[in-house]
Amino acid sequence: MFARLSLQKKLFFIILLLTLITLAGSLITVWHIRKTQYLYMSRIENNMASLIAAQKMDAALVMQKGLTTYFFLTNAAKWLDQLNDFHSEFMKSLERARETSKDSYARGILNDIESGYLHYTYSRDNVIALYKEGKKDEGAEAHWGVRDQFFKIRKLSETFRDIHEKSITSAMNSYRKASRLVSVFAWIAIPVDALLVFFLIFILYIQVFKPIRELSSGIEPDQATFLSGDEVKTLKKQVNGLIADFGHTREELVASKGQLVQAEKMATVGKLAAGVAHSVRNPLTSVKMRLFSLERSLKLTSAQKEDLEVISAEIRQIDTVLKNFLEFSRPPKLKRQTISPSDVVDMALQLLKYRLESYGTWVTVKRQSRLPMIPVDPEQLKEVLVNLMVNACEAMGDGGRLTIIEGEKTIDPFGGSVVIQVQDNGPGIPEPVQETVFQPFYSSKEEGTGLGLSIANRIIDEHGGMLSLVSKPGNGTIFTIVLPCKDIGNDNNSYCG
Repeated sequence: MFARLSLQKKLFFIILLLTLITLAGSLITVWHIRKTQYLYMSRIENNMASLIAAQKMDAALVMQKGLTTYFFLTNAAKWLDQLNDFHSEFMKSLERARETSKDSYARGILNDIESGYLHYTYSRDNVIALYKEGKKDEGAEAHWGVRDQFFKIRKLSETFRDIHEKSITSAMNSYRKASRLVSVFAWIAIPVDALLVFFLIFILYIQVFKPIRELSSGIEPDQATFLSGDEVKTLKKQVNGLIADFGHTREELVASKGQLVQAEKMATVGKLAAGVAHSVRNPLTSVKMRLFSLERSLKLTSAQKEDLEVISAEIRQIDTVLKNFLEFSRPPKLKRQTISPSDVVDMALQLLKYRLESYGTWVTVKRQSRLPMIPVDPEQLKEVLVNLMVNACEAMGDGGRLTIIEGEKTIDPFGGSVVIQVQDNGPGIPEPVQETVFQPFYSSKEEGTGLGLSIANRIIDEHGGMLSLVSKPGNGTIFTIVLPCKDIGNDNNSYCG
């Protein structure tokens, strides 16, 4: 029945229902305020327990006054019995006051009362003992000091009682004012709410109902699927069609753009790698051999030797670029061996020994024990470590500190894993750049190819692990290699532990 109503009737029905709910909510709010007031008053009544305990405590203290004097005058034991009874009543009231009082200052006064009362009872017992021994003059002299202690305790008890009286009075007055103010606002909100609802209906009719009806009436009959009583039915198909077409077009555009960019990159890399490999690398090898032969057979001056060294260095740079392009375009298959990654770390450090010395880099290896034997490709893992160490040396410059940390951890989702961290104290990597360092062709070095970290990331990924970095500008960079301690394809074969 509701589905057949026109948009106008549906909205009017909903607004009417909203009005009823709002009015009911306002009435419930007023009722809730009254109930809350009642609950708050009950809290005050509970707080009265502290005041009552204070009054009983004060009464028990007052009743103890004079009983020692009566014992002195009559030497009757009944006065001491009454004294003990009032002493017990005082201690009970003191404990009750401590249980019910929540004010920290008042609880501090209770501590003072208890301390003073203990001194008072101790002094009073000494006076009674003197009276019992017949030393009335000494007892009477000590009795005056006991009276001073009594009045100090009485003063503290009155202070404790005054604190709770003032607190209760203040809370009651504040709540009455707040309750009256909230009640006034709640009663004002009812007619205001009704007025706002009426205004909302007027706005909806002028700015929604009429424009929709006018727009729907302007659509040609052959394009409309107008159903009786529903003004937006004629617009729904058209809008849905436009949204669907736009969504499909956007998805296709995004997909095509991504595929195009990736295809262009891969095509460029493939062409470069294949062309360079066939056209340059073989002649380059011949040039290297001829240079080596000339260097051994000719007597060269120091300037000529320097020129040959520069030429050899440039040829090695070209060979490195060629190798990176070939590795990126045709990733080699892993040749796994069961070996400790600690051995691979040692091999990488031995390989880079002289290069690290040329940079003046201080290297520290932190390992509690050698890492477990796991199936890895030692050559490719060594290539990753060499790449990370060389990058660290170039980032730090002369005199840097390189720390390699080895360990075993349980890391989701790999489980038991071997972890190798390469940490430097260089300038760090800016945060906007950290997300792009593993992307192909990104490099911060003028002569770099931008493929080193991309290849390293792919090698670790081929091992089923993860390569990540943490860096803060000015605080160095940490590259973390995670290698799972299980054979790929056999989750039950763990190499850790």
